[in-house]
Amino acid sequence: MLDERRVAKLSPEASIATSAVDSGIDVKGVSVDIGANRILSDVCVSASQGSSLSILGPSGCGKTTLLRVLSGLQTISSGRVYLDGECVAADEFAVSPEQRNIGFVFQDWALFPHLTVFENIIFGLQRSERRDPGPQITELLEMVGIAELADRLPSTLSGGQQQRVALARALAPQPSILLLDEPFSSLDTGLRVELRSEVSGLFKLLNVTSIFVTHDQDEAFTLGDSVAVMNEGRVVQQDKPSEIYRHPVDPWVAGFVGEINKVPGIASGDTAETSIGTVNLCHAAHGSVEVLVRPEDLLLVDGVDALITRVDYFGHDTVYEITTSVGIKLRCRSGGSPSHQVGDHVDVKHSGITTVSFPI
Repeated sequence: MLDERRVAKLSPEASIATSAVDSGIDVKGVSVDIGANRILSDVCVSASQGSSLSILGPSGCGKTTLLRVLSGLQTISSGRVYLDGECVAADEFAVSPEQRNIGFVFQDWALFPHLTVFENIIFGLQRSERRDPGPQITELLEMVGIAELADRLPSTLSGGQQQRVALARALAPQPSILLLDEPFSSLDTGLRVELRSEVSGLFKLLNVTSIFVTHDQDEAFTLGDSVAVMNEGRVVQQDKPSEIYRHPVDPWVAGFVGEINKVPGIASGDTAETSIGTVNLCHAAHGSVEVLVRPEDLLLVDGVDALITRVDYFGHDTVYEITTSVGIKLRCRSGGSPSHQVGDHVDVKHSGITTVSFPI
């Protein structure tokens, strides 16, 4: 376990990025061209000091390139990058990576196999600091729960232990900003959930501005105070996780961050009439629309209008696949054990929560 009690015991000299700064990260209109290919196009994202930003998107959308831009490993073609209030990259210049006060946790952890845990962690320090790393490194080892592993080689550690070593190494130089490129992707599901919860809490205590790259929606929503959804080199939407889930800017974002049902309807202001009844809209619309409805917002009651064609029970909830009398296929999620079976006829009602719609 990451030891939160150690944070309070760190001296001002030994604390890691606890001092206040003007701002965190601000990327304004950044584009990146590599050869004839445009990898990033007019990207704008921001994260305030001490907050966590998740960058979510499919493989190849430019997430890792954006991390490389922030770290100084990738030059930009246009736009500006500000870190802690200072412009570190523009089309005419770039501050070198070692001058940006940034830590980086790589996807494969990139530990040196011939160095011990302790030697791996102090590797990123200045030479003078390596000779006398001071008590803060010992305290850092204790905070991330690997103090007893200091003399071990990486090959003797589990995946979770290696992840903690990589995290401690990135934090050792006391960065104000930490970049993490899918840091939990190599871990099994249970350990991944445990570590991301601990890491998120530690970063908040240390006031480190963190940027997580992931293609996993659950991970992005759990780790991020805000989430930037990327697709094809662009940031499509950045907002709080709840806002992105409830109010996606387009059908692609809606489907990428969770399951969605698309129900045709006729909108007249704040409501739309559909085959499942009247649905409240969060934005006024008129005419033919496609209403986006989450599976958990559909209710099944005894009736005759729809046929249940599939039932999947997951322990904590049940997902039904149904086909309505007008041929619309829907997915409905309800808590607990199944209350209907395949072949049952039901009526479908909407919960009444507001949702988004898009013109057809």
